[in-house]
Amino acid sequence: MLTLLRVLFGFVVACLVAGLATVAFVVTPADIASLPAEVQPERLNSAGVLALAAATHSAIFAFPFALVAIGVAELWRVRSWLYYAVIGVGIAVGGLLAVYLNEVQGEPSIFNDYAVIAFATVGIASGLAYWLVAGRCAGGRRAAGAPPPAAEAGEPPTEEEPASAQPT
Repeated sequence: MLTLLRVLFGFVVACLVAGLATVAFVVTPADIASLPAEVQPERLNSAGVLALAAATHSAIFAFPFALVAIGVAELWRVRSWLYYAVIGVGIAVGGLLAVYLNEVQGEPSIFNDYAVIAFATVGIASGLAYWLVAGRCAGGRRAAGAPPPAAEAGEPPTEEEPASAQPT
């Protein structure tokens, strides 16, 4: 039950980060800083609402893909930040392709350098956010004295584990 809560909380945080990062490419911090002081709170408020909408949209699109990727990570105890960053970029690129493939012919395209950088950045940021909150603990804790996953799979011993730890 704790694993499910950890995974769910990590997914929510990753989606919120995706929403914030997406909006940061539209309403940049420099734009907000250049506004007069009396207008900044209103602009921040509208950017926050837009970030929540973008987070919801990200969650709806990413859920099936993240479900599979998180399931694999939990099953195989993948705790590498790189795995989650790559998965995040993959899901974000999938979102970019979905938008691109649904464009109307003759209209300006979303497929440009700025959009690719924005989607890749959003993917990396949300993947790393998930890793920080939930991915570092993927697969739960091993019981005391249990062999590491490499030994369970019958792989040769690493430098950290003696050959006597291998099952015969």
